Amino acid sequence: MNKLFRLVALFGCVAAGAAHAHETLKLDAPKPNIAPTPPMGWNSWNKFACNVSEQLLRQQADAMAASGMKDAGYQYIVIDDCWQKSRDADGNIQADPERFPSGIKALADYVHSKGLKFGLYSDAGALTCAGRPGSAGHEFQDARQYAKWGVDYLKYDWCHTGPRNPEAAYTIMAKALRESGRDIVLSICEWGDHQPVRWAPPVGHLWRTTPDIGDLWDNKEPWPLGVVNILDRQAELWPYASPNAWNDPDMLEVGNGGMTTTEYESHFSLWAMMAAPLIAGNDMSRMDADTARILTNKDVIAVDQDPLGKPGRRTVKEGDLEVWVRPLQGGEFAAVLFNRGKAPTDMKLTWGHLGLPADCKVDVKDLWSKKVTKGVSGSYAGKVAPHGVIMVRITPVR
Repeated sequence: MNKLFRLVALFGCVAAGAAHAHETLKLDAPKPNIAPTPPMGWNSWNKFACNVSEQLLRQQADAMAASGMKDAGYQYIVIDDCWQKSRDADGNIQADPERFPSGIKALADYVHSKGLKFGLYSDAGALTCAGRPGSAGHEFQDARQYAKWGVDYLKYDWCHTGPRNPEAAYTIMAKALRESGRDIVLSICEWGDHQPVRWAPPVGHLWRTTPDIGDLWDNKEPWPLGVVNILDRQAELWPYASPNAWNDPDMLEVGNGGMTTTEYESHFSLWAMMAAPLIAGNDMSRMDADTARILTNKDVIAVDQDPLGKPGRRTVKEGDLEVWVRPLQGGEFAAVLFNRGKAPTDMKLTWGHLGLPADCKVDVKDLWSKKVTKGVSGSYAGKVAPHGVIMVRITPVR
């Protein structure tokens, strides 16, 4: 959400009702196992905010299917805030009839016809962040409607929630979705304010760990956060994520113009190392070559989607220089040499960072240059660009 909407949500909340403060509800059924690897898709907010329509969503679905994004693993097309307009006399949520004249089911059917999955947005409050109708008090009714429409993914926000308890509020929607008759991914979006890592794993499939991302590298202001601000906030949360339960450092800004190509490569690499959901936020119908190259780098995506499901961790931080390591299925590793500084710097990955003996021989593949170096022992080194990374996949030689 943009800054105005966030400020309204924080300082002008419409209370959802004092009775919600002590909500309790137990989940009778486990989460459906529909996110064994971090979800990959596209969301409308970062690029288009409230300027959404069925024409735009069809255009983006067409682009995902034709541009190589679908082939690279992206599958969800998600409408964020502002698709909804009102509720009818029976309380059923209604799409904006001017922007979505064919209705949400027709749009979902179109997305499905492309071999993709369809997602919507709602909010645990009386209103969404943009002031549209939220789901407070309508959770089961909305979940049934989503299932009828063919929704596969729900991003559930946290504006205008008044005294609601987040764990209870998200548990209610989780129960509603599980009773809807359709498997729907639940994306918890309460900005990490109430330690969701401690209560969200049995409730949702992913949970935001930080406030909103902006299309910038580093922000000294508290909102929105830049790439490195988010990285620091999530760096120690790696023990809490696992298959079907993912930390979410917010959506990708790759291709939106606020950072350099090198910074976007680092953004994408580090999100993959953290096992983050890869939710693109650009205009897929107008991608330049660098944006398409970054977002469809199958080697980097394979690290993000590794079925072992263990996020990477920061093992070295020396001033502006960091080493990140992630274990992969089959005894392989991914590693990132990350230079936050403003000058090119020589950096080294040692086998000690990986927990391997120094005499172990490995094959090293640079995931951006695609260069493969065979039979390496002891260490691997290179010059890392300012704000850049060297990202490698390490395969011990059997």
